[in-house]
Amino acid sequence: MASTNVAQIAILDDYQNVALEMADWSPLAGRAVVTVFNDHLSKIDEIVERLLPFDAVCVMRERTPLPRAVIERLPRLKLIASTGSRNAAIDLEAAAERGIVVAHTGYDKHATVEMTWALILASVRQVAMENANLRAGGWQRTVGDGLKGKTLGVVGLGNIGSDVARIGLAFGMDVIAWSQNLTSEKAQACGVRLVSKTELFQNADIVTIHLVLSQRTKGLVGAAELQAMKPSARLINTSRGPIVDESALIAVLRERHIAGAALDVFDIEPLPADHPFRSLENVLSTPHIGYVTRDLYRTFYGDSVKNIARWLDQQA
Repeated sequence: MASTNVAQIAILDDYQNVALEMADWSPLAGRAVVTVFNDHLSKIDEIVERLLPFDAVCVMRERTPLPRAVIERLPRLKLIASTGSRNAAIDLEAAAERGIVVAHTGYDKHATVEMTWALILASVRQVAMENANLRAGGWQRTVGDGLKGKTLGVVGLGNIGSDVARIGLAFGMDVIAWSQNLTSEKAQACGVRLVSKTELFQNADIVTIHLVLSQRTKGLVGAAELQAMKPSARLINTSRGPIVDESALIAVLRERHIAGAALDVFDIEPLPADHPFRSLENVLSTPHIGYVTRDLYRTFYGDSVKNIARWLDQQA
């Protein structure tokens, strides 16, 4: 800690400038100076330069990665306060070697479950396009699709995927599921059918992805899977962008081989200004807001304050 005995805390990527409003930061008063950054840096040298003066960094999910190349160049860093129960963008081994504490917060899956269904419904009923048409003076330009009797394919039947599946059943959909470790017993317990990966992509009207990004799941949905989908089918991704082969997805969308995609996550975030996902007519894109709700932000930042305060107590 600095010689003044006042810790320097950085809050990164507070895009909406709400971090200080979402929690009571007074427990840190007199013991820490909190600096908030609303912009995003992606270049390693720029990240290092920004973080050099700080003893602790509060990161929102995986917005700013903290790999070894960054951690090893921050001699003052002693605490990484990360929001969420895990953060694949932090090199935990590098942090441990430096004696840096990595603290996590609570998490609530419901925000992402709700966002998934917001995207599904908005996609099949062309909500964004009809709203744009209405604002431009138009009236009823598209014909939407219904969900009852259609097939929902859930890739990953974990905490989030299982809830998404149950809502699909409530809509009267036939729900099928697949993942690398999914068993028939788990699928049956959720009221859905276990099928092969090939069968899921061939038969589903809606394919929704709910997997943790890892070396095993990166690129799991590739050209073969996307080409196997029905021309009327739609792909939904609220998990992580790299699970889907981005170039293959752009290709099938441009060719209109599938009806569309609704995406909240991308390979590069923030999404580059000239990216096709910003302009393709059959893509509904949102800026990774699946977890961005007031309730969850209050959990994230409230728990981060507690984690920072606990760390400060240990330094005293």
